[in-house]
Amino acid sequence: MTELTVSADIVASVHYTGTLPDNGEVFDSSEGREPLSFLVGHKQMIPGFEEEIMGAKIGEKKEFTLTSERAYGDRDEAAVMEIPRGQFAQLEAESSLEVGMQLVAQMPHGPSPFTITVLTDEAVTADFNHTLAGKSLTFAVEIVDLREVTDDEKSHGHAHGPDGHHQH
Repeated sequence: MTELTVSADIVASVHYTGTLPDNGEVFDSSEGREPLSFLVGHKQMIPGFEEEIMGAKIGEKKEFTLTSERAYGDRDEAAVMEIPRGQFAQLEAESSLEVGMQLVAQMPHGPSPFTITVLTDEAVTADFNHTLAGKSLTFAVEIVDLREVTDDEKSHGHAHGPDGHHQH
């Protein structure tokens, strides 16, 4: 039995902490939660994350910094849009809009999260860039488990939890 390493069609379970290299701010971490499991090679993770842990074994720890190209991409100014404030009337009836608020727009291609960057009486400026777009990201990753993919998982293109597949 050869020792498994992180490679395509392996389900990897990792503990990780993601920080911003310029100020050390933690933007995401699995600490205090179940490890993150994902099917390697199926674009479930940002590209650089998988590239950096390829070949790692269980128990191995890696730390790496990804430039924005290998993380969430560069900011796209075309992804910043002004939306007439009237379109938020229903939402504003329930809560007030604020700069920095994150909302999700229902777009033809599916839900698209955005951040409100400017508010005027007439319009809401919505930034559809990923909040981490244009940023370099540092990850500390520990490989906690590796296993072969099941046929079921492979056909679905993602890892299933310890108790199988749940439809949400």
